[in-house]
Amino acid sequence: MFVVGLTGGIGSGKSTVADLFAAHGVPLVDTDLIAHRITAPHGIAMPQIAAEFGTEFVAADGSLDRARMRTLVFSDDGARKRLEGITHPLIRAETERGQREARGPYVIVVVPLLVESGSWKTRVNRVLSVDCSVETQISRVMTRNGFSRAQVLAIIARQATREARLAAADDVIGNDGASLESLRAQVDAQHRAYLSLAAGASGQAQDADS
Repeated sequence: MFVVGLTGGIGSGKSTVADLFAAHGVPLVDTDLIAHRITAPHGIAMPQIAAEFGTEFVAADGSLDRARMRTLVFSDDGARKRLEGITHPLIRAETERGQREARGPYVIVVVPLLVESGSWKTRVNRVLSVDCSVETQISRVMTRNGFSRAQVLAIIARQATREARLAAADDVIGNDGASLESLRAQVDAQHRAYLSLAAGASGQAQDADS
């Protein structure tokens, strides 16, 4: 199946753009949702996390204590890598399962850290980046999450730069103060382009099989 990797920095509006593609009937596989699911109460990652980090990182309901873990991994790169060593293989397996089960001319995989991962670009046919200024990111996340400016800047500092995301992108949707109608028009145009690309890829695959 033709795969589009949708990415963008925190506060860029990835979820809104993904929802607009979904309105066209495009199947979505969201790695953030998968990450939350595997660390939800009694999620498949939780036994390994408890064994690696201790039960103090497990909330009373059996889910990951996100605030405690966020504090740890932001101050300790080693801890972050240990956590990723547990979660990333599980996320990848669940993502691949979601792609296999997807039905449609193409599938969108939402990967916030697509550029940072180093491997995702080779696993998708196109990279679509949702772009906005850093100041827009800061304002949106402060409003949405109640974080301080310093907290948002710390998150942004751990993500790829805007320039790196744009350099890695095959396609870009601008969302710096864009209206919902502007976003919808951009998504509609990309959807038409992806339908054409997916049809071409499918035709080539059929020719190769014949």
